[in-house]
Order: sequence, then structure tokens, then C-alpha cells
Amino acid sequence: MLAPMLTSLLTSLRERFRRLVFLEHKPESGEVLLRQRRVFTLPSKAGWMFVLLMMVLFVASTNYNLSLGFALTFVLTACGMINAYFAFLNLAYLHLSAGSAQPVFAGEDAQFVLHLINRRKRDRYAIWIGFSYQGGTDHAVDIASQNRTTVTLSSPTTNRGYMPIPRVRLQTWFPLGLLRAWSTWLPDAQVLVYPRPELNAPPLPQQGVDKNDGQGHAGDEDFSGVRAYQTGDAMKHLAWKQIARLDPESGGQLVTKQFSGGSASDVILDFASLPSFMELELKLARMTSWVLEADASAIPYGFRLGDIDYPVATGQAHRLDCLRALALHDITGKQLP
Repeated sequence: MLAPMLTSLLTSLRERFRRLVFLEHKPESGEVLLRQRRVFTLPSKAGWMFVLLMMVLFVASTNYNLSLGFALTFVLTACGMINAYFAFLNLAYLHLSAGSAQPVFAGEDAQFVLHLINRRKRDRYAIWIGFSYQGGTDHAVDIASQNRTTVTLSSPTTNRGYMPIPRVRLQTWFPLGLLRAWSTWLPDAQVLVYPRPELNAPPLPQQGVDKNDGQGHAGDEDFSGVRAYQTGDAMKHLAWKQIARLDPESGGQLVTKQFSGGSASDVILDFASLPSFMELELKLARMTSWVLEADASAIPYGFRLGDIDYPVATGQAHRLDCLRALALHDITGKQLP
């Protein structure tokens, strides 16, 4: 009981400290300017060794009254101070903005597009940009004066819904590597994550609105084979002769006749028709796989999910609407207007 409370308290204090000291704000929309208060500097490992070396040189020059030692110490210290100034200017007053992110399926990497804009009259070199969490990959960029560059950062996805972009870290060791200047930025950006499609999903359900033009997915004139039974198949289409040779109690599966030509029917992807014992995420994964299969085969299909009832249609817009509905199903507080 005590350990979780301490962990929560330390996390809260750490976040408050970072907000007060490092000015880590809530998500920022639009273009952001890295003002001087948002750029922080500390010596790098090489920088601390440089400071130690200056102390040793100063003590040795004092003990042995070495004029050249003092001169060398002061010259190197001045170089270190100039390095600190240029390291700070290399990052300060940089303009940042976030682009749009394309939807992905759960398990894929989300691609966030970020724009770095340099409106100053000096070039910027060796700016490293990446996500602040451990294990992320940083990208080094140079930005010419009065110019901009675009960087795409990848972040893994796990769950469906809207995933906000992780906090972005910019840092530089330019020019001598003695000082590290850094800043953080949390853009107001997110990516829509679709459910992961089910692998080896069953065939499309053969049910829907009857049509007489023979242009649907399934007809009822010419026998074309059998397939595994799907929930919602008409009883008259069951292949009773094949079923009679099997013993369902011993593991045999029901099979349904397939027909082609003549009267046909559009496919209706109905979430409510899936077996009740299936888990929610598996149902959504199956519906996702069916949407992709029907779209790839240019099969007209309807879509029903809770209060959503899309009529039979085809095309990219219809597919995106269905996938978005699946991604946001039963998720509160994560939908965009």
C-alpha cells in the first residue's frame, strides 16, 4: 500500500518540478517559438572534463606562478564561454510547427511530421530532434538561414483510438561539444489508430440485401463450392450432404454452399451478428479485416456498428468512415470534433 502511494507522489512531484523549472506546458497548438527561457544548457561529459582541466591549470599556475599558465587558462576559459553562447544561439528562437499524421493500424509505427523553421540570419547546425522517452531515435538536422526543414519521427502504437504525440526533445552540442543545450516541445497533434486486422479472418459474411442484377457478391443460381459456415448464413444454403458425412460433436464443422451469378446480395458487415462470446477487440479486428477485404475486392458492403448504420457503398471515403468508427468504438474522451 505504501509503495504505490510513494511512487505516485514522486511522479507528481517530478512532473510539477519539470513544469516549473523546464516550462513543460500542456500541448501547444500552432507555431511555437523557442524563446530564451525555454532553452537550457549544462556541460556535457567533455564539458565537465574541460572544467576540471581549467581548475587544475589555474591551481598549477597559482602554485608555480606561471604567467603563461594563467594566459592559457584564461584563453581556454574564454573559448568555453564563447562556446556556451553559440550553443545557446544554435537552438534559441527556433520556430516549430507540427504537420498532420496519417492513420495507421495498431502495431504499426505512427509517423509524425514536424517542421523546424529558422527565421534568423544565421545557419543552425547539428540540431538533434527526437522523442524524449528512452529508446527513441534522434535525427540530426542542419537548417540554413531563412529556411526550414521537415523531420518525420516514428512512434510505436499499441491501442486503437487517438494517440497523442509524445513529447519532443531538441538538443545540440554545437560547436565544440562542451555544452549541451536542449528544450522540449509537446505539439497539439495526434494520430488515429485503427484496430489491428485479424489474421486469417473468415470469409466475408454472405448475407445482405437481395439484388436481381447479378452484380452482388453472392448469387443463388450456379453452385460454385462450399465454405465454412458463418453466423447469419441462411439454413437453406447449408450443405447438408457434406454435413451428413461429418460429426460436429467430434470436431466437424458446418459448411455452407456458395453460388454465383443470377440473383445476388450486397455484403452487410454487422457487428451485432458476431458471436457474443468473442472479445470486443477480436470483434473489431474481424470487422476491420472484412472492411479491408471488401474494399480490396471492390465489393459493395454495408456497415453496422452500434448506432452507426452506413448504407451499402464502395470507395475510399466509405472505407475510411468504417475504419474510423471501428477505431473509436466504445472510446470516450478521445474523439476529435
